[in-house]
Order: sequence, then structure tokens, then C-alpha cells
Amino acid sequence: MNRTDRPDARPGSGMHNGTIMPTDVRCLVETDEASAVVTLTGVLDLAGVSAVRDALLARLWGRPGPVIADLSRLRVVDPAARAVFDDVRREAADWPASALLVLDPVGAGEGGAPICATLDEAQAALADAPMAAVLNVDLAPSVGAAREARALVTDGCARWGVPDLAEPACIAVTEMVNNVVAHARTPMTVRVAPRDSSLHLAVRDHSPRQPAFAGLAPLTSTGGRGLLLIDTVARRWGSTSLPDGKVVWCVLYADDEAAFRA
Repeated sequence: MNRTDRPDARPGSGMHNGTIMPTDVRCLVETDEASAVVTLTGVLDLAGVSAVRDALLARLWGRPGPVIADLSRLRVVDPAARAVFDDVRREAADWPASALLVLDPVGAGEGGAPICATLDEAQAALADAPMAAVLNVDLAPSVGAAREARALVTDGCARWGVPDLAEPACIAVTEMVNNVVAHARTPMTVRVAPRDSSLHLAVRDHSPRQPAFAGLAPLTSTGGRGLLLIDTVARRWGSTSLPDGKVVWCVLYADDEAAFRA
């Protein structure tokens, strides 16, 4: 994952209706489309880590809101492989309406993804989580895409009581969308959601090309200022690779905007 932080940032077997994604011959990832549970079955070692990461990130993007990774039928043979769940949690932590919970009867070390010992405990944690207020729009890589994205962001800021974030959020989403139009040239999904006093934006496209930020653009440059604008208005931003593209995200805070206007 590529990430930029502002210097002032604060600290089962049988029938099912989901999909099964093989990571390798030893570990299967089963996604139940009717619930928030992703079940991992078999044996996980370092060879299967990359595919598990990809499957979990794909599910987190595909289903806004908390997702439960059920490890009750998984045997992790290498302790280093277990870090994939903490890594996925960190990679998606700033996506709009995204969170990973881990169901693991064995438990784990401190400082990682939240651990639940039983399915009942995990589902209770899921029920206690606030409903994800989230807006999405699917866009073609066309000239009018940025305008539609700005309309979505403006609507969200009005709904969620953060109108002061509408202007900086529109600046950020315009640059994110225009980057897809100019460089990725693929269909995209724009997503926006509030979280406490912050606003989380993300644009998902289908190009592996990562945004490159090299600081201030020369005065003679005809481009290269898009990421600089995002870096200016957002406290954090970054890019997460997916098997078929990427998610570029940023986080804006109401108190940052208030301080700027003061």
C-alpha cells in the first residue's frame, strides 16, 4: 500500500450461496454474499498470504461496512502468515465505511485487528457497529465524471452535517477522478462516507498503475499538481493495490478545515 500522512496528522462445507476463492491448494476463502462473514478453511502459510490479502480486500471493497474473517476452521502454520489479517485491516482502515473483524478461537497478539473468540461474539460486535452511511456512484472515464463525483460528495456533506468539508472534498475527488480519466482510462467507482468528524473518500479503478507523488511540481510543468492538491486538503491519502486495479483514498477532517478558515 502506498500511503501519505500529513506532517500534522494525529496521532463450512456443504451448500452455500457465496463464492469460494482458492488461495492455493491448502487454503480456501469462502465469501457468503448474504452476510458479512468471510470463512477461511484449511492451512495458511506464507505462500498463501498474498491471495488471502487480495480476497479480503476485494470483499471489503465489495461490501461497505464491517466484515468478519472467520478463522475457526483455519490452521496457521507460520506465525508470520497471520500478520496478513492485521495488514489488511491497516490497508483498508481509511477506506469509506470499511472495517475488518477477526473471529479466531485461538486469539492473537495485541495491536492488530479486533479479535472475537466465537461467532456469536463477532456477530454481536457487528451489530454494535454503527450502520455505514455511505454513498457510491459508478462512472465511466469520461469528461463529465468529475462533475458527477462532486455532486455525490456535496450531497453526502449536506446529509451528514459537514458542509464545510464539501469544498475541499470536491477538490480531492475531482483530482482523483480526473487521474482515472487521464491515466487509468477504466470504469471507476467513487465512494464517500463519514466517520466521526472526518470524511473518507475513495476511487476504485481497474488499472494497476499507481499514482506517483514527487512533491511540488515545477512552475514550468503543465501537470502533476493533482496529487499535490489532494495532499493539501487531506490529512491522509494513499493507494491500495488490488488484483485488478487499485483504490485511491483520502481522509479529510472538519477541524483541519476550520483551522484553515480561521
